[in-house]
Amino acid sequence: MRSLVRLGLVQALLLTLAPPVSAGDGLALTPPMGWNSWNKFACSVSEKLIRRAADAIVASGMQDAGYQYVVIDDCWQVKRDPAGNIVADPERFPSGIKGVADYVHSKGLKFGIYSDAGTATCQKRPGSKDYETQDAKTYAEWGVDYLKYDWCNTEGQDTRDAYTKMSQALRASGRPIVFSICEWGSTKPWLWAQGVGHLWRATGDIQDCWDCGRSWGGMGVTHIIDIMADIHAYAGPGHWNDPDMLEVGNGGLTLAENRAHFSFWALFAAPLMAGNDLEAMTPEIREILTNREVIAVDQDPLGMQGRKVWDDGPREVWVKPLADGAKAVILFNRGTEESTFTAPWDAIGLFPGGKALVRDLWKKADVGIFKGRYETKVEPHGAVMVKVIPQF
Repeated sequence: MRSLVRLGLVQALLLTLAPPVSAGDGLALTPPMGWNSWNKFACSVSEKLIRRAADAIVASGMQDAGYQYVVIDDCWQVKRDPAGNIVADPERFPSGIKGVADYVHSKGLKFGIYSDAGTATCQKRPGSKDYETQDAKTYAEWGVDYLKYDWCNTEGQDTRDAYTKMSQALRASGRPIVFSICEWGSTKPWLWAQGVGHLWRATGDIQDCWDCGRSWGGMGVTHIIDIMADIHAYAGPGHWNDPDMLEVGNGGLTLAENRAHFSFWALFAAPLMAGNDLEAMTPEIREILTNREVIAVDQDPLGMQGRKVWDDGPREVWVKPLADGAKAVILFNRGTEESTFTAPWDAIGLFPGGKALVRDLWKKADVGIFKGRYETKVEPHGAVMVKVIPQF
């Protein structure tokens, strides 16, 4: 199956007008981890905010847990100068973007920025259309390590061609820059974007809610989970399906829903880009975002995206194979009442009569050795996440 997928991706790339680019650059071999300004702060970005976010990543233990990137989303840019160079807001970023990048780097972190493939960004700031080479060179000079590239105001443009232009410009800039494609899954980028970007949005914009929607197309957590279920074959080292940034800690989810949200993003081998106020997060939210055992599932070097293997109405079982031969398993309760779940070994890819050690990743404790199956109770809108380790 994976060889057929790769063949399809190659054929898709050959159909583009621009020549294909190499995927073998060694970037994003595990899903990127970091923080992005948009979900909590939207257009209210500033040098002070980004510096404080970098400080908080270090002070909170998030850096030690694996978070690397500090990404400014939309609204940092205000115009182009007479030479066509992109100009940052001088009032909000008095040290310039390079000054901010230097500060982030001084903390041992990496720096990311935002642009758009169209004539203007989603917030009507200057886009990168026809300035791809110039912008990529500027980003490299500033010390950018990560580019999120949106898809607003792109009338008449071809998606693959537009993203390939910026991909090639970034590679020609001389600086290794992770390229995050953000066209909201509108052209099924998992079919064509391997070798163009390192990750691609597979869904519409996430909303800080469990099961909801917005008139302009935003999605609740469960809607995104359902979209991700069918595209697990297309993810792997250096090319990831992106279900959007995390809403953990932004107030719209219960504690159980926050844990389920983070559990699924880890099972999906998704980029873990926090989107909350890092300075104001509670100990409970910090514990979710820094749970190293759950993060290890996301960062597993095998790079497989988890998939659903069983469901019975509101009860579902999901599994992700791990490099050490174990399985990460989510027992997911969509319902409004507590329910008892059973995960039989044959459903998760283990020998039916075998024994396995089960470790609860949220309790951070071994539950015991079980034969043939594991059974437990799951709270409403909750996810029990375990690692099932075969015993030989």
